[in-house]
Amino acid sequence: MNTTNTEEIRNQIRNDYAKVATTAGGCCGGACGVTDSIDAGELAEKIGYTKKELEALPADANMGLSCGNPTVIAALKEGETILDLGSGGGFDIFLAGPKVGKTGRAIGVDMTHEMLSKARKNIGQYRESTGLDNVEFRLGEIEHLPVADESVDVIISNCVLNLSMDKPQVWREIARVLKPGGRVALSDIALLKPLPAAVKDIMNSWAGCVAGAELVEDTRQQMIDAGLSDIELTPKSDYVDALVAADDELYQQIVKHFATGESAGDVITSLDIQATKPGGDCCGSNCCS
Repeated sequence: MNTTNTEEIRNQIRNDYAKVATTAGGCCGGACGVTDSIDAGELAEKIGYTKKELEALPADANMGLSCGNPTVIAALKEGETILDLGSGGGFDIFLAGPKVGKTGRAIGVDMTHEMLSKARKNIGQYRESTGLDNVEFRLGEIEHLPVADESVDVIISNCVLNLSMDKPQVWREIARVLKPGGRVALSDIALLKPLPAAVKDIMNSWAGCVAGAELVEDTRQQMIDAGLSDIELTPKSDYVDALVAADDELYQQIVKHFATGESAGDVITSLDIQATKPGGDCCGSNCCS
């Protein structure tokens, strides 16, 4: 495959996630964490979700597409507006909605019609179980968010940024839609060292959240260039460890291209990403007094 053909890769990613959304049980792999080797609920617990959270979700919202729990690091508050980039079936939005309450708003954006359809069908069950009418889902690409300037308090995302073909543009969009003083709380896949070129020729490695991952320090620089501050990047091994332990087929293919003795965890990590947009009344994790 010619890895410079970004539109071909984007279409393959979209098709893989559409297939996950429309096939019972999550189907055929290809997407982050979607594997026959480990149950979606088991994987979610290993990366930080509680049984109570998972039981409260609409039945098919968890499709095994997470690599972290951004709603935890976001520390959501009543009345906030939260935006989820690549919201899928609504997994994190349905967890965030009760945290921002009836005076808050939880908005999901996804580029895949099939994912949006699934998420919107789940709204009824969410309303019934919570008594809240504070979530919505919009069609759009994370490089061109269908969201007004400086309208969002918190941006979350879960294993989606690595799928973008233009990550600096995503960070510029994040900075655009955040209110001054607004914050970022993302979980994503990142690299501790460069991938062998051959990995990017494995088609499933793109939708599988590996081939498009950035080096940790490159992510930091893109965030700085977009104007974000108070940047905290925290590598975590839970997600990669869980897939390796489950003999995930994609990770088995990938490690064949690594140096002798090198494991998946030596190269690939899940990454908690936090930052703020300068301005407002609060300075990142150290609120102004």
